[in-house]
Parts: sequence; C-alpha cells; structure tokens
Amino acid sequence: MKLLQKYHQSIKPLLWLVVASLSLSSCMSYYQTRYAFHKNFENGNLPAAEQALLKDKKGPRRNTKLLYYLNLGTVNSIMGNYARSNEFFEQAHRIGENYRVNYLKEAASFLVNPMVTEYKGEDFELLMIHYYKALNFLKMGDKEAALVECKRMNIKLNALGTKYKNIEGKYHKDAFVHNLMGIIYEANHDYNNAFIAYRNAVNVYQGTYKKMFGLGVPDQLKKDIIRAAHLTGFKEEKARYEEMFGQSYQPLPKGGGDLVFFWHNGLGPIKAEWSINFNILRGEGGNVTFKNDQYGWSFPFFIDNDRYQNSGLEQMEFIRVTFPKYILRSPLYQGATLHWNNQTFLLEQAENVSKLALKSLEQRMLYEVGKSLLRLALKKGSEYALRHQDKNAGAAILSAFNAVTEKADTRAWQSVPHSIYYTRIHLPEGKQSIKFTPQSSSQSKAYNFSFDIKRGQTYFHTFHSLDTQPGGMASGVR
Repeated sequence: MKLLQKYHQSIKPLLWLVVASLSLSSCMSYYQTRYAFHKNFENGNLPAAEQALLKDKKGPRRNTKLLYYLNLGTVNSIMGNYARSNEFFEQAHRIGENYRVNYLKEAASFLVNPMVTEYKGEDFELLMIHYYKALNFLKMGDKEAALVECKRMNIKLNALGTKYKNIEGKYHKDAFVHNLMGIIYEANHDYNNAFIAYRNAVNVYQGTYKKMFGLGVPDQLKKDIIRAAHLTGFKEEKARYEEMFGQSYQPLPKGGGDLVFFWHNGLGPIKAEWSINFNILRGEGGNVTFKNDQYGWSFPFFIDNDRYQNSGLEQMEFIRVTFPKYILRSPLYQGATLHWNNQTFLLEQAENVSKLALKSLEQRMLYEVGKSLLRLALKKGSEYALRHQDKNAGAAILSAFNAVTEKADTRAWQSVPHSIYYTRIHLPEGKQSIKFTPQSSSQSKAYNFSFDIKRGQTYFHTFHSLDTQPGGMASGVR
C-alpha cells in the first residue's frame, strides 16, 4: 500500500501521465494494432509481412521491440533466410536476457495499464527463440550450434523450476527439447548422448506431458530410443524399452541417410482480455480481502482505517478487474503424412505450442491477479482523492480516464505454430522424391519435395501450414 500513499501525495505531478496516455488505444488488442503484419503473414505473403515490420522505423525502440525481432526472425526462418533469422532471434534473446525493470514505467503501469511497460515475453516465448535458432542452424548444417541452443533452452527450463517452485504441476521440463537434442546427437553419431536425451524425453512424455498436455511418447521416439540403446550396447536398456513399448529393434538398411521432417501446423493463440468481479470484504485490524468464489481466489491486503476510507473502497461492494487470456486458433489440418516409394509415414505431434502458451500464462496468473487488483485500487483511490479536492469536472475526467485505460496486456508472439509434428525416414543414397500431404475433414493437399541423400547424413526439413479454422487463405509455406 506504499504505492497508494505515494500516489495520493503526488497526484498533481503525475497529471502529465494522463495527457501522455490519452494516445493509448484501450479497445484494440496488440493483434489489431499489428494487423498489416498478421494479415500478410497468415495469407502466406511473407515478403509483405516482413516489410510491414521493417517500415516501422521505431520498431527496435518501442516497448514491443521483443515482438518486433521475434516476428522478423519467424518470417525470415520460413523464407529460408536462416542466418538473417538467427540474427533477429539473437537480438530477441538479448532483450529477454537483459530485461531490466523500468521503475517509472512500472509505477505508471499501476496508474494506467501494463501496456505502458516494455514487453518482456511469456516464458514459453523466450524458450521458443532457441527452438527456432536450433532449426535454423540445422538447416545451415551446424549441428553443434543447434545443440547449444537446445542447452540454452534447458537452462531456462531449470530456471522456471525455481521461479515457480511453489506451484504444483508446473511446466519446467520439455519433452520435445530432449527429443530434439537426441535427434541432433544421433545425427552427429553420438549415440550415447542421443540415448540419454531420448530417455529424458520418454520420461517427460510419460509423466508431465501425458498429464498436462495429453501427449504420450511418439512412436518415432520409441523406435529411436531402442535403436540408440542397441547402437550404444545397452542391452538391458534395449530390452526394457522393447518390453515397455511392445516392439522389437528393427535394423535400418545399410547405407543411405535420414530425413527428419518437422511440420509446423496452424498458428498459436491470440492474446485478448477478460474480466471478473471480486467482492470486497472488510476484516478486522485493517485487513481487506478481494474474493472471487467462482475461481476460489482470495487476495488479502492491509489498509488502515483512514486509508481505507480515503480509498473509496468502503463505498464499493465489488470491483471488476481485467486480465489477459489466450484465444486458441484451431488448425485447419488434423494430420499429415509423408509418402515415399509406396510407403506412408505418419507425422506425430511432439509439441503443442498453444497448450504451452496457456500453461505459461496460468503459472503467472496469481501474480497477474494481485497486480491488477492493486492497479485498480490505486485508480479508484485517485478518483476518490480528487473528488475531495475538485468537486467539479476533475474527478469525472479522471474517472473516465481510468475506465478507458483499464486494460490487460494483450501483447504476444502470435506467429508461432499451434503445434509441431515430426517423423523420420531412412532413405537410400541419391535423389529421392517425397510427397507431403496435410489432411483436414474438408480437403487434403499434396506437396512434392526432392532430397539428394548422401550416406550417413541426416537432413532436416520444415513445412509450415498457416491455415486455421474456419479456414485461412494460406495453403502452406515451405
């Protein structure tokens, strides 16, 4: 409540904030303010999407500069500009790593809304930076650099375990990251580390991922860990996983190389806002509790009698607060297959990015709720204090301003995929033709690819389907 006291003492010097904030659009989401970029991106017009970003000369200096670089990195990765993409993603990584609280803007966020602060990114967004960088390095043939990015992801995941140590069922282990590390280690013929990474992935899929996201161990991973155990000479481990998964080791044909095909299906969620009511309960000894029975939330504050009366809360029975929420976008395609030499290979879901986004927001929601309650209490207190000083238009203007500027933070990286699928195919040497077919209830399309396979090499390819229900205009971006 110190912020409340300081605010009442310094309301006049902060009137500049009211004037400066009138330019804020309180009814538009971040998605709407970046409509040109998102429209071109979702329609598959990537050069135009990039230009929509680059023409904003203030983009690298805005409070949303993290999203500026994330979107530039995504677009360039899909267009095949892998080195350029990694430059943008590294800029985004540095912004996330070097984020420092601007206390003036942080104080302003309590008086206006969180949109006045610099966007620091959701936890899953900061992790996805390294996934994209790893993919880019794999496309450029730099497997060691790709492994470094996977390890950076693991470091951040371990930090989440500490950050949310008091939350049960928290997201701080990523099965797909371990799986990707295993794939890269195996591509380097480091079967011992590949087995360890695959084993970690299996453990997380069977535990956290099955319970939290409904994702079990992909069949491809089952084959990979049994093969890695065999190649490492871990006979007991090989037998254990063969029994666990009900399948035997199948040796690959000699010669040839592997194709690991990733499919980015759909688009991640849009961040919007919602609001709920809290009852205001006055207790003994200066305790005030904001309570919502629907969600079982209860937030106690200590406000002495004078401050409580001066805040205007005594005249209110409830208070309505806005929060961020994600609106999911369902992919148009429900599955996909690869076809080669009259054989069909199913792509399996290995990561649900949309569910990661939901979990990431859920883990910080209690903090978000408490912060939003304090922000609105400050606003209501300012209205009440001004009414005592100015019986005329001043209080009415401030009340209207508070109502207009009360807004949740809807900024988000919305060019990420809804989910990630993959499969592996062992191919003979020479030029090989592959057909990729995404399928929906209403349609299926085919895309043909050619790969020049060399002995002992692993090739990585990614396909992006940008369509969402009830139907996007883009049919796919290679």
